[in-house]
Amino acid sequence: MTGIVYKSTGSWYTVKADTNEFFECRIKGKFRIKGIKSTNPIAVGDKVDFDLETSADVVTGVITNIHERKNYLIRKSVNLSKQVHIIATNIDVLFILVTIDNPVTTTSFIDRLLVTAEAYDIEAVLIFNKVDTLSEETLDEQLYLQYIYDKVGYKCLRVSAAEGKGLDKLKAEMIDKVSMFTGHSGVGKSTLVNALEPDLNLKTKEISEQHQQGQHTTTFAEMYDLSFNAKIIDTPGIRGFGIVDMEPQEVGDYFPEFFKLKDQCKFNNCLHREEPHCAVKEALDNDEIFWSRYKSYIQILDGDEETYRTDVYGNGKNREE
Repeated sequence: MTGIVYKSTGSWYTVKADTNEFFECRIKGKFRIKGIKSTNPIAVGDKVDFDLETSADVVTGVITNIHERKNYLIRKSVNLSKQVHIIATNIDVLFILVTIDNPVTTTSFIDRLLVTAEAYDIEAVLIFNKVDTLSEETLDEQLYLQYIYDKVGYKCLRVSAAEGKGLDKLKAEMIDKVSMFTGHSGVGKSTLVNALEPDLNLKTKEISEQHQQGQHTTTFAEMYDLSFNAKIIDTPGIRGFGIVDMEPQEVGDYFPEFFKLKDQCKFNNCLHREEPHCAVKEALDNDEIFWSRYKSYIQILDGDEETYRTDVYGNGKNREE
């Protein structure tokens, strides 16, 4: 049988077969995915082949093959620097949820996600969530951030899950696609999914209140079928997002505004740092490229992840750090 992985809990996988039935499946032996050293060989979104087996009147599946992936989104494992964790696969559009002050979403975090989406050929859309809570000052900040990413060429949506604002535009972007929502813990991913599909009723609030935790309410990535012919992958909140295995010369190619100027640089391997006659640095000096984007680029080149992670959880009010 063939199906799609809808949920992974480490050792068991919930697979929706072509017949629309769900089966709990496990892996037979070890899977080695060529070129990827990952902590999880199979991820949500994978298309797999599996055989059914019956034991004590319980029917389960054994996964025998993973189909080739269109793309995948990965991040570094926390303690294993050479290994990565596959968050999800075969994604049509990545929605990055951004909040201005509840919690703060830094430009560094946004840019790392955008660079990763570009590298893995996934369309990225920014959702500015909780717009109903913005003060005059934070509204200006939100609109300026939107201006930056709109100029770069990314689609931006303004949404309020609490008040139902912008949901129709968001739904229109999701129809006939496998979407993934990502962002920091607390940006309202599960609340937004519930607003899009009230019958889904993701049990996130009750669990978090019971344990008196306001964060990390989703513990595993999981895919859901929505009533308006769309699929959504809900993921755990991401603390830090390290860029994985990227050559320094590659990084600029995943900043669309840098890539456009690349052939105007004097050197074809220009890193846009100290090199003479660099079109990107000239554009930066002429305010044709945003400083926050350039700063993110330099941080990625320098592998400056610790500063970035500290900023996310510190009092850092400077969004560009």
